[in-house]
Order: sequence, then C-alpha cells, then structure tokens
Amino acid sequence: MNNFLAALMFFTRLPFHRIRQVPAESFRHVTGWWSVTGWLTGGVSALTFWLLFQVTSTSIAIVMALLARVLLMGALHEDGLADFLDGFGGGTDKNSTLRIMKDSHIGTYGVIGLIIYFLLSYVILANIHPDYVPLIILSSDVFSKCISSHIVWFLPYARPEQESKNRTVYTHPTALEEALTVISGLAALAIIVLTDSPFITNYLNLSLVVIVTIAVALLLMLLFRKKIGGYTGDCCGAMALITELSFRLVTALV
Repeated sequence: MNNFLAALMFFTRLPFHRIRQVPAESFRHVTGWWSVTGWLTGGVSALTFWLLFQVTSTSIAIVMALLARVLLMGALHEDGLADFLDGFGGGTDKNSTLRIMKDSHIGTYGVIGLIIYFLLSYVILANIHPDYVPLIILSSDVFSKCISSHIVWFLPYARPEQESKNRTVYTHPTALEEALTVISGLAALAIIVLTDSPFITNYLNLSLVVIVTIAVALLLMLLFRKKIGGYTGDCCGAMALITELSFRLVTALV
C-alpha cells in the first residue's frame, strides 16, 4: 500500500499525502505502479473529453482533455520531455547533456518540442472518430506507461544517486509490481478488443500499434544508452509521452 500511495503522490498533484505518510524508500518503487496510475490519469483525461463532447465541439473537448491531465500530473512528464529535448539537442557529451537536463530553465529545443508534441496530440486525436477518442486516450496512457516502466530493467541510472533531481533513484519492481504492470498493460489492450471499436474486426491493426509502440520504446532506450549511458527521470517522462504519441499516431493511421 505504501508503494502505491507513493506512486499516486509522485505522479499526481492530488492530496494523497493527507491519507498517510509513506517512507522515502517507497518512492523508489513508483515505476512498478506507473501503469496502474495511468488508469487514473488517463481516465480523468478520457472522462473530461467525453463530458465536454456532450456539450461542446470536438476541438474544445480534446484541448480540455489534454489540459486535464497536465493539471492532474503537474506537467510532470511534459517537464521531462522538455528537459530531454534540451539535453539531447544541446549536449555534446554525457556530462554536458546531463548538466543541461538538470537545468531548471527551458531552452529552444524544449519549447519547440512541447509545441510540436501538443500540436501532434491534438491533430491525431482530432482525426480519430470522437466515439473512440476516450478509449484511445485511456488505453494509450496506460499502455505507454506499462512499456516505459520497463526501462529500469534494461538501463542503469545515468547519474550518481546523490545528483538525482528528487534524490530518488528507481529500483526494480517487486514480482507483484511487475505482475500488476503487465496485467495493467494487457488490460489496456483488452478494453480496445472488448469494445465496439474498429480493432475488433482487425487484430492486425492492434498488433501493429503494439509493435510500433514497443519499437519506439526500444529505440529511445538505445538512444539513452548511447548518449548518457543510462536513463534519468526526465528520460522516463519523455519516453512515456513519445510512446503514447506513437500509439495514438498509428491508431489514427490504421
């Protein structure tokens, strides 16, 4: 329970800290509950779209759905994406890349990257039938976090522990946490299959979405290893958003 509450505190701005105090060690396990929290963050975003779509235009509903998650998570992953783009765009070696990523100021790469990210997010969702947008918002949120959480299995942490931004270095999930992560990711795909969506008559489409999302995650991990020899918290946030965007893009294309 402590690890789950730590994940809710870490990945959202809801006042879960009022329920109980959790030990610092629990925050090392938040990646094991990352995809589980996606049901909350993705669910809020999907519900926001559905409610507003009943009374307003698709465009407004999409923008507000994107904004709802940003507010719920405190732009946690967006901050990571911006820092990742600044560091990997401006850094010439590992040390300079890590130094730029740790800088709290946002640079040109980060600004342009966030603009492109939100434009793509809007355009992609706008090109999906409105009836399926809440489903895709939810499933892509959960599945991308399921895939991204496995970065701790493949890469070491790139900084010395004492140089971590939040003084926390993630550890490998427990067997229970790994099982919940996998089940959560599979459940995100199952809701697509079990609902009346275009995928139900063409499993090849869904397979393509999954393969591309996993491939993008693997390519990002190769980039992280080559550039900085591992991952950071910013890399995790960037990976979650980029794989999620890939999931939604292939969905719109197929």
